[in-house]
Amino acid sequence: MEPAPGPQEKYQLITRNLQEVLGEEKLMAILKERELRIYWGTATTGKPHVAYFVPMSKIADFLKAGCEVTILFADLHAYLDNMKAPWELLELRTRYYEHVIKAMLESIGVPLEKLKFVRGTDYQLSKEYTLDVYRLSSVVTQHDAKKAGAEVVKQVEHPLLSGLLYPGLQALDEEYLKVDAQFGGVDQRKIFTFAEKYLPSLGYAKRVHLMNPMVPGLTGSKMSSSEEDSKIDLLDRKEDVKKKLKKAFCEPGNVENNGVLSFIKHVLFPLKSEFVVLREEKWGGNKTYTAYEALEKDFAEQVVHPGDLKNSVEVALNKLLDPIREKFNCPELKKLSSAAYPTPAKAKPGEKGTKNSEPEDVVPSRLDIRVGKVISVEKHPDADSLYVEKIDVGEAEPRTVVSGLVHFVPKEQLQDRLVVLLCNLKPQKMRGVESQGMVLCASSVGEPRQVEPLDPPAGCCAGERVYVEGYEGGEPDEELKPKKKVFEKLQADFCISEDCVAQWKQRNFLTKLGTVSCKSLRGGSIS
Repeated sequence: MEPAPGPQEKYQLITRNLQEVLGEEKLMAILKERELRIYWGTATTGKPHVAYFVPMSKIADFLKAGCEVTILFADLHAYLDNMKAPWELLELRTRYYEHVIKAMLESIGVPLEKLKFVRGTDYQLSKEYTLDVYRLSSVVTQHDAKKAGAEVVKQVEHPLLSGLLYPGLQALDEEYLKVDAQFGGVDQRKIFTFAEKYLPSLGYAKRVHLMNPMVPGLTGSKMSSSEEDSKIDLLDRKEDVKKKLKKAFCEPGNVENNGVLSFIKHVLFPLKSEFVVLREEKWGGNKTYTAYEALEKDFAEQVVHPGDLKNSVEVALNKLLDPIREKFNCPELKKLSSAAYPTPAKAKPGEKGTKNSEPEDVVPSRLDIRVGKVISVEKHPDADSLYVEKIDVGEAEPRTVVSGLVHFVPKEQLQDRLVVLLCNLKPQKMRGVESQGMVLCASSVGEPRQVEPLDPPAGCCAGERVYVEGYEGGEPDEELKPKKKVFEKLQADFCISEDCVAQWKQRNFLTKLGTVSCKSLRGGSIS
């Protein structure tokens, strides 16, 4: 029998892979005296997906550290958050969450008897709790309540009062669940600091707060229940898992916003303490990594190919999902799943659909694509596979753009050339440098991979608009919202013709001087 971990070992287990801890000294003081009491809450809204394995693996760490763990199914919160869970579906969705979360925990070997499961409505409708909600509302400002929920509560043009109540209830849960600490994603930080500020005003203790990083989804943004392309459902078939992983954002050498690597780091490594990259003997054979940092380094240096990484994650992920699929392959749980998440009714011909059923127009004119001139090119200071370019797109100042082209295009071939730049993506940091656009390139289909930047017609000027034939009109979005996946949906139909012309659904990319093309990659894709 292994000796019980000491306070320092418990602290390391509790805090590993976390992004932030508020109240570190208090946490250590508690661990020196007794076991930590902690809770994790989940609002019973959209279907849980594979990113839920991230908090599940931390719950496994908490139990190894001897913590007393409570899991809260926050049903009332689900209703308060802009009615993400309608009242008539609340009970059904809460039951679904109870079954699926327990199945996830069992699939990673967490003993359920060591956990306490609670529903919010078990105590949040009591006289004492309701009185505390009123007491809290008498001291909290509208500004603080709105600010606290900004990252968690759905933001709408005309916010409901229920969304302002949400942070207060989450703060009170810490007292009514009698815990020392609350665990959640870093998107909960404003609610956690809200709780630290206002609970003492009711005479209640300030708690410790433990925060996981937000794990990128398969498309590089946050993995979300409401974004089909960004996540893998726990009940997805094996062929769906393969399809979604194949489309996942996993650029060679790029470790930033890489959902595939993040899943390995935050789920697979903590569970197994190792990860095996599966590959054919001619590519070096299988390789076992016992430290995530070594895997990330090899991927950044392109020793590990994205295809091999995705295939290896697919095998490991299916091993986690198999027992969950098996459990839900019974008539009772199939019926529960269908009842909790009914298929939205389609609008009849001639009828106007609802906001949720009416599809948004995803057309090329929404993309702000321009001709750019590369002013300067430098190697990224922290990433061997990335360039940092300054590109003139006809604005007052050139844009900073990070591109993974080091292994495909020599620096001198980029300097002073014209490129095609997507300008209205949301800026994002790539290894510490903010990128303000994407250089569009043709890419070969087979191996070895070849990449060529798209070429505007000779004589074009920096800033000139690039459009798709037939979509000359229409204003581009000011900024493409990551959740809407407009670019990703359009990109699925981008290709290079047999004449080396860039196309969308067989319509040419054009400027006023002619077609956009590449040098040689016939039949390739565009990214």
